[in-house]
Amino acid sequence: MTCVTPLTELEERLLRFRQRMNARHPKWEMAVVFSKMNLLYFCGCMPEGMLVLPREGEPVLWVRRSFERSREESAFKDIRPMNSYRDAAAAYPNLPGSVHLETEFVPLSMYQRFQKHFPFAEYHSMDYDLGMTKAVKSPWELAHMEDAGRRHQRVLEVRVPEILEEGMTEFELAGRLYGVMLEEGHMGVARFNMFDTEMVVGQLGFGESSLYPTSFNGPGGNYGQQPAMPGLGSRERRLKKGELVFVDMGLAVNGYHTDKTLVYQFGGRLPDEALRIHEQCVDIQHRIAAALQPGARPSDIYRSVMESLSPQFQENFMGYGARRVKFLGHAIGLAVDELPVLAEGFDEPLEARTVFAVEPKKGIKGVGMVGIENTFVVEEGGGRCLTGSHPGMMLVD
Repeated sequence: MTCVTPLTELEERLLRFRQRMNARHPKWEMAVVFSKMNLLYFCGCMPEGMLVLPREGEPVLWVRRSFERSREESAFKDIRPMNSYRDAAAAYPNLPGSVHLETEFVPLSMYQRFQKHFPFAEYHSMDYDLGMTKAVKSPWELAHMEDAGRRHQRVLEVRVPEILEEGMTEFELAGRLYGVMLEEGHMGVARFNMFDTEMVVGQLGFGESSLYPTSFNGPGGNYGQQPAMPGLGSRERRLKKGELVFVDMGLAVNGYHTDKTLVYQFGGRLPDEALRIHEQCVDIQHRIAAALQPGARPSDIYRSVMESLSPQFQENFMGYGARRVKFLGHAIGLAVDELPVLAEGFDEPLEARTVFAVEPKKGIKGVGMVGIENTFVVEEGGGRCLTGSHPGMMLVD
């Protein structure tokens, strides 16, 4: 099995989580992880099962499906099979009174089945602590994100201009783009923490289609196919010369994502006003990147940028019409949307090796969504870009 997460990585992650819990929740007693993404983070595999992590003592990964596969692909020390929660409960005759859970993930019915055999008196959320533990990437994790960034840059800066052609539909672009992503090394799916969110390729659109409202919590839009599939791109909307092409997509290698957006001018220049506004978005990205240094507070970065923008520019900035989002970027890693966020309320100082997708964008009536997005690592001296430095508005004949 390739890309096995080293045991030293897994042990360091568990240590960091425990240290954080000890500092923020001095009375915590036990944590249980159910979500596959967090099992991948702590255990190096994605089974159906749970990680039981007591405050004192060794953690155990209990696996329903597949125990054999988990033993093969994970370096985690203690992996045990279970047919039901009853099997695992027999190993814990003296349960503490409370448990910390992923309350953003565990549905009520799952908790009720779990509590039948693990009768905790109360539960508490550990979502924020999990998110902030995962925020700081190890050199091993960064190597995968750097690899993803190089592949991502090639997809959007080299391959997309090769597949754009007059008359193609948004749906055809999505299909060709997905094939290119796989050819370039994308693992095949982009994962999100956002509840009940799915995305096959990304958000893409021609012209004002990139402004069309969606349920996705981002500044861009897309028309999609139908209510049952509101993404991926329209089967009817065809590309014309002189139009904007908006492509916002995540790419992942061995579970680790980068996020990047490029805007293209197909078959002719866009209006000067659109180009000027786009340049302002690129300047904002540079300003945010320069501020991504250890010790900086995400809320301060957000506030400083937003307060510097004129009321006129803020109109349709970070979303069209009333659909503006209240952030300028987000951390990224095993999920596209991780913590912390460049937004109000995120006041913990940044640590080195936190990775952010920075995405200043602005909608323009009659044109579409302009702007840019790239992925940056927090370092002394400012954010280091993983996904290339092209300013966007690439001219494509």
